[in-house]
Amino acid sequence: MSIDDEDLTQGETRAAIAPTEAGERVDAWLAKLWPDLSRSRIQGLIGAGKLTVDGAPVTHAKDKPKPGARYEVTLPPPEPAAPQPETLPLNIVFEDPHLVVVDKAAGMAMHPAPGSMKGTLVNALLAHCGNSLSGIGGVARPGIVHRIDKDTTGLVVVAKHDAAHQGLAKLFAKHDLERVYYAVTRGAPKDKSGRIENRLVRSGEDRRKYVVARNPDTEAGKTAITDYWIVETFGQLDGASVGRPAAALIECRLHTGRTHQIRAHLAHLGCPLIGDPLYGKQRALKAVGPHAEDADAAARAFPRQALHAAVLGFKHPVTGVELRFESALPGDLANLLAALRQL
Repeated sequence: MSIDDEDLTQGETRAAIAPTEAGERVDAWLAKLWPDLSRSRIQGLIGAGKLTVDGAPVTHAKDKPKPGARYEVTLPPPEPAAPQPETLPLNIVFEDPHLVVVDKAAGMAMHPAPGSMKGTLVNALLAHCGNSLSGIGGVARPGIVHRIDKDTTGLVVVAKHDAAHQGLAKLFAKHDLERVYYAVTRGAPKDKSGRIENRLVRSGEDRRKYVVARNPDTEAGKTAITDYWIVETFGQLDGASVGRPAAALIECRLHTGRTHQIRAHLAHLGCPLIGDPLYGKQRALKAVGPHAEDADAAARAFPRQALHAAVLGFKHPVTGVELRFESALPGDLANLLAALRQL
């Protein structure tokens, strides 16, 4: 099945021809074929677009190999084991000898990851803070205690030394912080306010996603709690859902901090974030009214999940002073809301 039998090295491309009868998943098949690459490594390469089938990118590790098709994988060139300092623009809203609070822009990942070792908040903070950043978070994640998604904007706090890191970690472990997010959704929850409390597990259909556990007593997962309030609604939906809002601005307060928590919870309520490429099945609003086309175009064009970390409050882990920071909605979200208010 293999065209090349020698060990795969960094930067090299290796090809294989799929068996005539499709069997197990493509990641499991290739991991057996190339034992020098683990299954998780192959999944990462698929996510980075490094595996192709007959020249087209493979998008899902769970896919069955196409009989007789040619699969090629290319390992990216070697990268430094530790992130390197980079002088990047940062909006620092607070800094003292112990910690830094940053209002993060959209498009900036929190820390380096395989295939993306540059342009992250960690790279920028290493240049800003020098060697003072804490190493408790690991070599690739110095100082990082909590995260927001790459395309989510807003407030994050980073520790500058170990004592601050340990103190912040305790606050987050106890959920003893104030964290408020603003989300713009397609549709709106049926209730104007409420608490979403359940267990989130990885989706069996798409491992990038988290979904509410159907059988919480038997499925692995973590408890996730979000309080929400509908701040404003916009327009009405067309068709079978006529009378329901076409979109909404929702305030969410986190009592836990699970991966994708707000995105998964609001999608579970039937109102995914506008622009969410993972949890939103469609981009159209399907609104009615004289300005529906303009609002629909604004929603379709929004390039990221419409989510902003607006408030971050906590007790300083070293000085004990109560701190609270607020971040105004970024321009792209403000423009989206302006378009929706025309409905």
